[in-house]
Amino acid sequence: MEVGQKAELTRTFTPEDIAGYDALASGRTEGQVPEPLIAALFSYLLGVKLPGPGTNYLKQEIAFPEKAPLDMALTASVEVTRLRPEKQIVDLWAKATLPDGTVVAEGRSLVKYADTGHV
Repeated sequence: MEVGQKAELTRTFTPEDIAGYDALASGRTEGQVPEPLIAALFSYLLGVKLPGPGTNYLKQEIAFPEKAPLDMALTASVEVTRLRPEKQIVDLWAKATLPDGTVVAEGRSLVKYADTGHV
């Protein structure tokens, strides 16, 4: 792992996805992707891609400056901004954007990663 390293994924949420979410959350979402589903994209990236399995959140701050419409691709990314290998801690910048570059979520994630011996 190194400063500047990045992982990303693109996901489109459909009305069917949101219907499932609404059923679980006992709420109703009107034509937009709920913030917890956007944040879940960051969780996936941190736990599966970068840093990967064994990652634990220490702190996360996310702002949602714009709404994310349904049926539109969202690209979520996390990028290493600081490494503290002596403590197995990494700071990452997380961002989710629409195809036109509009930022729908961004913020900092501070995580502790598993010691795999190849930082």
